[in-house]
Amino acid sequence: WIPSPKPLSRGVPSLVDRYFTRWYKADVKGKPCEDHCILQHSNRICVITLAGSHPVLQSGKTIKSISYQISTNCSRLQNKVSGKFKRGAQFLTELAPLCKIYCSDGEEYTISSCVRGRLMEVNENILHKPSILQEKPSTEGYIAVVLPKFEESKSITEGLLTQKQYEEIVVKRINATTATS
Repeated sequence: WIPSPKPLSRGVPSLVDRYFTRWYKADVKGKPCEDHCILQHSNRICVITLAGSHPVLQSGKTIKSISYQISTNCSRLQNKVSGKFKRGAQFLTELAPLCKIYCSDGEEYTISSCVRGRLMEVNENILHKPSILQEKPSTEGYIAVVLPKFEESKSITEGLLTQKQYEEIVVKRINATTATS
């Protein structure tokens, strides 16, 4: 349901850029460079994706598998939402884990929701074809869809970074790395 990120022609914004506001959470849970992107639609729904600077999206990384099994008793795949009031949806806090990404180099990344709300859906396509998470992170490779409570929809962006703030952090990291090498 998420369109292709490539603009049709120069100057025409993609559907993601046209209808979603990009918010970022840098260094999630204090882990350097583990950045998440939250695409917030005007209807307040949030699509959780990886930010461009996340280690999983860096060159040379190969995803071995992705799991929505958070603990022995909790799987995000068991989330069953029904009806107008979204009954049965799992409630998430900002730090709630959505999935785990296992890379072939032994690294393991836990992706958090970054926003409070009800889990509407998880992207099962990435389980069968993990490469789309890397190839199209902000469209077909999204991780989950979260619906914040209506009364919290304005405040969920508190503590998140704008596109400009996020880009400044990425530039600072690059400068810090080149200064030390």
